[in-house]
Amino acid sequence: MLRAHRALPKNRALVKFLSEEGVKVLLQKSENNYLQENSKRMPEVDRGLLFTIDEKNRSVELTDKGVEYLSNFSNDAGFFIMPDIGSELVKIDRDESLNHEEKIEAKERLSQDYGIKSRRIHAIQQLLKAYSLFEKDNEYIVLEGEVKIVDEQTGRVMEGRRYSDGLHQAIEAKENVKVGEITQTYATVTLQNYFRMFHKLAGMTGTAETEAKELWDIYKLDVVVVPTNRSITRKDHDDLVYKTAREKYNAVIDDIIKLRDEGRPILVGTTSVEISELLSRMLKMRGIAHNVLNAKQHQREAEIVAEAGQPGKVTIATNMAGRGTDIKLGPGVKESGGLAIIGTERHESRRVDRQLRGRAGRQGDPGSSQFYVSLEDQLMRLFQSDRIAGLMDKMGHKEGDVIQHSMVTNSIERAQKKVEENNFGIRKRLLEYDDVMNIQREAIYKKRRNALFGDRLAVDINNAFTAITSELVQVHREGGDFETFRLDSIRLIGIDPVMDEAWFKSGSLNAVQDKYLEQVLGLYEMKSKQVGDRLLPIIQDVYAREGHRYKRIVVPFTDGVLGLNISADMDDGIKSNGKSIMRDVEKVATLALIDDAWKEHLRNVDDLKESVQGASFEQKDPLVIYKMEAYNLFEGLIGHINSNVTSFLLKGTLALPTEEDVRRSQAAQSQAEAQRRAQASRLRTNNQQQMTESQQAAQRAAQAAGHNGPVQRIQPIIKEKVVGRNEPCPCGSGKKYKNCHGK
Repeated sequence: MLRAHRALPKNRALVKFLSEEGVKVLLQKSENNYLQENSKRMPEVDRGLLFTIDEKNRSVELTDKGVEYLSNFSNDAGFFIMPDIGSELVKIDRDESLNHEEKIEAKERLSQDYGIKSRRIHAIQQLLKAYSLFEKDNEYIVLEGEVKIVDEQTGRVMEGRRYSDGLHQAIEAKENVKVGEITQTYATVTLQNYFRMFHKLAGMTGTAETEAKELWDIYKLDVVVVPTNRSITRKDHDDLVYKTAREKYNAVIDDIIKLRDEGRPILVGTTSVEISELLSRMLKMRGIAHNVLNAKQHQREAEIVAEAGQPGKVTIATNMAGRGTDIKLGPGVKESGGLAIIGTERHESRRVDRQLRGRAGRQGDPGSSQFYVSLEDQLMRLFQSDRIAGLMDKMGHKEGDVIQHSMVTNSIERAQKKVEENNFGIRKRLLEYDDVMNIQREAIYKKRRNALFGDRLAVDINNAFTAITSELVQVHREGGDFETFRLDSIRLIGIDPVMDEAWFKSGSLNAVQDKYLEQVLGLYEMKSKQVGDRLLPIIQDVYAREGHRYKRIVVPFTDGVLGLNISADMDDGIKSNGKSIMRDVEKVATLALIDDAWKEHLRNVDDLKESVQGASFEQKDPLVIYKMEAYNLFEGLIGHINSNVTSFLLKGTLALPTEEDVRRSQAAQSQAEAQRRAQASRLRTNNQQQMTESQQAAQRAAQAAGHNGPVQRIQPIIKEKVVGRNEPCPCGSGKKYKNCHGK
């Protein structure tokens, strides 16, 4: 039974069996036995399984048997076994039978094999998650051929949001809808660090009291409870606990009928789309009219909520119903007891339950709330049902019996508190990881801001030149190899250093670095002048002809690998005699190269976050390892950005046609025009001949029909292009057509 629970904890037959007398307690004892000594004996349980599911941590893991089973389909025993890349690289280096080129090839093959297997294992794990942990109409819905995420707290569809790391694609494959592109993270920030960016923070909500500790720990904010405007008269009953979900739902339907007959409106709160639709089917079988409000009908929310307070009205809703508005009570409802709230399940968060209760009893109105719970509910299964199951067994519980006691309600609230603390722990840990990224994020976005607005961009570029030249000199001075230094300088930044080899080796490090930097900056200054001189006449010509219509001109710039379209201001270009053009190139190039490098860095950091978790097996804190490795990655990122920016600016050139290219293009155009004219002439001759023949035939047909004289040939209607009201006026004034000749 423990093995079945490890494999598929949500299996309905298993859940049903665990609600039987004494079974849950027996399972708990068995699990505790195998969990002793740091889960030393758990592999005995997992030996017969292909994969295991940890429902609390929402993770799925392939077992050795699962890896072997999948490998059989490919006839490759190592299909899912990752190579130990460190030891394999050492083996290749020590293999004397391979020459230098063969060793490089072997290392590339090893790297490719590692990457392919890493992606393969990741894809399998995401597919297993999609099939075993994510349920349709719970975590997501399928609407108009798309998988849409449902917000756990509000029950609303989260438009435009997709699960990351290929999980969304795995769910799309499971539901047999079109599989979308894998999303690439361009920017990321946790909500906590986003809120911390504000100088002042405050908030107002009816359910913050339960989260007071978190608000203080994260934001140093106190929670103050403001008394209600009018005293609350709503009656909040203790929870009704049933053994099975079937008994619970039958009791809910009976209660709905009873309350409806009393003339009270009923709001039934559910935790998922699936349960709301199940209750709807049960009410239809009893012939009870009702409205359903969930993620699939959220467009009708205002209309449904407007009717929810009418006498005898039944509304089934996920946690979204009436948030941000009051349910207005109809005539006679207050006298009959007010709005009745029925909760079909306890949510993991006490806040959500309190929000549901808060739909009734507004501004002193009467009302009541009642939660129904079963031992098969997710919260009870994961955290509390063993104790209550033991209590029910002792009391000799029978089919349909119910427990209602403040002790049980308090016990359920303790389970919720336990889940909230666990979730807070996860969020706090996530924040600790993001604090590392926050420092890096601020540094990168400062560089980005400089590139975007041009402030201090010259300083950043000068620092990049200094860093790359200093590193090149230092690395090759240590090796004492001047020729390699020359080759790397030409390859990386496109400059052949002019200096004596003996002085490079014997002179002071600072002097060599300064001289080399001086040469690089001199080359860059000369290049900037050349770019300005070449573009200035073109800009002056365009400005003279089209300056009344356009303010900027797009200039193609490339280093032979990367091509960018640079938008330059024509006014600034003419006023600065072409000098501002290179500043525009610097802005666009720096911004594009920073963004590309940052995207890759975010992906690498995500991979690092997953890989460091294994450090816990070595009794090390994964967070400490993550901080050290993330720092090394960031240093590499800055070096990569500096190298790319300096290389692009020094190697780059304007992708403009030369005079020879222009002459060739003009000659080709002239030849094409001559061919087009000759072809048009031939077509006109043929058309005239065909028209003469067709006119004669038409005249003969007219005479035969009793008409004299030639028949008028119907001419085609030539329709001129209509200028739209908001399009530029064809006169060239630069105004919209409606404000110029179209007035």
